Amino acid sequence: MTSSRSGGRPLVPAYLSTGGVARPTRNSLERLSVLTGGGGPLPSGLPAAQQSLLQALDGGSLTVVEAAALLQLPVSAIRVLAAALIDQGLVSARPPVPFAALPDRDLLKRVADGLRALKL
Repeated sequence: MTSSRSGGRPLVPAYLSTGGVARPTRNSLERLSVLTGGGGPLPSGLPAAQQSLLQALDGGSLTVVEAAALLQLPVSAIRVLAAALIDQGLVSARPPVPFAALPDRDLLKRVADGLRALKL
């Protein structure tokens, strides 16, 4: 079943991709939390959606939003899937960098300008 509203994407309720689980086991996962895969072999017996998330991470890192876009699932479903994988020790997560902790843009521009001047 498809709809023109969804751009040809099947309209599947999010709880079906999470095995009927509606809420994540942890509330610490935000949209910009960074998920990092373990990089090891995929364990057997995982649901298909969890396997897909592990394959998408493949030893690398993605934010929750990036994983949702890549797997074409709602952010809420990725939160549930990631929380289950974190509980199993297959994925780690870290909170996003707070805006106040980001480097000053003016300082970065001055450093880049200085490096360009050294290169000449």
